Amino acid sequence: MQVNVDPVILYIAGHPILRWYSLAYILGFLSAYLLFKKYNDFTTKEQMESLFNYGFFGVILGGRLGYVLFYNVGYYLGHPLEILAVWQGGMSFHGGLLGVIIALTLFARKHKISAAKIADIAPMCVTPGLFFGRIANFINGELWGVRTSLPIGFVFPQSGNFFPRHPTQLYEALTEGLILFIITFLMFQKKKNNGIIANGSIACWFLILYGFFRFLIEFVRKPDVHIGYIGFGVFTMGHLLCLGMIFGGLIFLKRIKKS
Repeated sequence: MQVNVDPVILYIAGHPILRWYSLAYILGFLSAYLLFKKYNDFTTKEQMESLFNYGFFGVILGGRLGYVLFYNVGYYLGHPLEILAVWQGGMSFHGGLLGVIIALTLFARKHKISAAKIADIAPMCVTPGLFFGRIANFINGELWGVRTSLPIGFVFPQSGNFFPRHPTQLYEALTEGLILFIITFLMFQKKKNNGIIANGSIACWFLILYGFFRFLIEFVRKPDVHIGYIGFGVFTMGHLLCLGMIFGGLIFLKRIKKS
């Protein structure tokens, strides 16, 4: 099966107006807003709107700067103005995550709201966006996997050849998006109903499980050409960043249980 879909959904007078990736961001922020609005019981309406402004800039700035620093710092040191050219592509999930963590921490301190409460509701709000984003990656024919002889393989013409490859975008949509949404949603409901889950625990498990799922998928995901494998011809930059997520989640979870 070949993936050959126009990345642009809507043209007007021959000019691209709406892309799949843009639609994914719109759906991601909309689903996060609706979920937070439904289950949030600790902020006012004005605070919620302010929180989403913090989150929006955290995702965009963190995602872009994360890509620059983690994946292509050499190029952007020589072309600093292109750091601002987000429309050319180049966003890092791990950078976006750090950006959101910093933004939500600043918001919590400013409004004197428990950062742990925000952190626990955030995973089930953001996972639909991860799902939509990976579907957009698949439609765009980017972030493909290594070659495979399995019947689940897809041909991505952008890869430069017509060998079937692992649809790692779909693997990530399923695990990081759908499965993580179900897990974090059920944990949030359990915490809300009986309160036996400590504040901050859901966020920790999100870090651990996302890191675990992504770490496994990285073995069949093609690394960026300009970086390649960074260890033993197997491990990628994604592996390294995911290990940081897993260990960070475990450390914070241990601290929560001791408190």
